[in-house]
Amino acid sequence: MITKVLEVDNHTVTTHFVLLGFPTQPAFQLLLFFVFLAIYLLTLVENCLIVFVIHSDGQLHKPMYFFLSNLSFLEMWYVTVISPKMQIDFLSHDKTISFNGCMTQLYFFVTFVCAEYILLAAMAFDRYVAICNPLQYPLIMTNQLCGTLAAGCWFCGLMTAMIKIVFIARLHYCGTPHINHYFCDISPLLNISCEDSSQAELVDFFLALMVIAVPLCVVVASYATILTTVLRIPSSRGRHKAFSTCASHLAVVILFYSTTLFTYARPKRMYAYNSNKMVSVLYTVIVPLLNPIIYCLRNREVKAALRKTMLCKGSEPREDGAVIN
Repeated sequence: MITKVLEVDNHTVTTHFVLLGFPTQPAFQLLLFFVFLAIYLLTLVENCLIVFVIHSDGQLHKPMYFFLSNLSFLEMWYVTVISPKMQIDFLSHDKTISFNGCMTQLYFFVTFVCAEYILLAAMAFDRYVAICNPLQYPLIMTNQLCGTLAAGCWFCGLMTAMIKIVFIARLHYCGTPHINHYFCDISPLLNISCEDSSQAELVDFFLALMVIAVPLCVVVASYATILTTVLRIPSSRGRHKAFSTCASHLAVVILFYSTTLFTYARPKRMYAYNSNKMVSVLYTVIVPLLNPIIYCLRNREVKAALRKTMLCKGSEPREDGAVIN
């Protein structure tokens, strides 16, 4: 495969990259296409359904479900940034991606990942206030504060991605720039740069520290306080009821943080190994699929709203007053 390059100021300017993806036999590539396509479509349906149910059911117009709808909306775009290109590469021999396309994919991927880190921290803070300060909850978690927190998550994600892209996009890439991944990510791009990338690495490390460590501290502090409060509840039924309100969110936090930290809390050279692709599949494909299932299985209000929505769709009133069964 010939990589298109331009000569500018004695530097080779790359206009295309090659995504190595999952190098397997053509028959297995076809199987992977159908498997990941099914997961992608199911993820979209699940998250769309959660957003629709929360928006349409008045009983779910609460801060916890407001953040959940934001999480579902975010993850619909999160998987859409990666999955369609991956599906195309499964069926095509030409696995190139343009430089601008690569930087665009990287920008939105970083935006959504950073926004999710902060959003999960905001959701942990919401559970902290609900369990540790229940009487003050309506006064603290107002619509204005919830809107500000949600907007802040998106703003921080957009700004973090913009700063990272500025440093990544100006690096030079020599020879045949093959990216050992199925999408454009920061560490694989740093690996194939043919110039000193220490400045870009330092900026990436500092921003990752801020975006990952600070929200993680908020999550840990919130759940440590929640655990202390729950253990002081005298009845076992009361403890179970209190902890059940945050069990779903805690499961989602553990899934997302464990898989992403395994990938990004290691040196960039670890991306030379194909095992990292499998870990990346977990947080880019599997976690967005599992999150709606976790919330639906563990949350009675969401399950009740889903049942009510399905029943309403199955028995809509006719204009003459009859009911369609």
